[in-house]
Amino acid sequence: MRREVMDNLDLKCAELGSALAGDNVGEKTLTDGLSVLEEQGVYAFFLFLEARAGDNGKKVSSRCAQFLENMALLEAGKPLTTLHKLAEDLDKLLFAWDLLRQSLVYGRYHAKSSNGGKA
Repeated sequence: MRREVMDNLDLKCAELGSALAGDNVGEKTLTDGLSVLEEQGVYAFFLFLEARAGDNGKKVSSRCAQFLENMALLEAGKPLTTLHKLAEDLDKLLFAWDLLRQSLVYGRYHAKSSNGGKA
């Protein structure tokens, strides 16, 4: 009997969070992005990062889009364009929302720990 190997998605989220913190985007960018994601959703999250969060936001947007592409949730291309297809499948959209939320939480923790616990 052959066993399928399953990915540990929590570990994948932790790895993305660590990478985001390693990009030195700042805890504020991650916190603001997390707030937008939780309050307005995935599309607003990417829109905020591209429009209002400057270069750090673009770094976060790029890493998060690549992460969702690797999870086969988002097609390659500009996130704001390809998110429309993701939005057609509510299960996938909510799954993407949850993965991004967990990754940003881990990113905030990593950023805080590398900053000596200061905000």
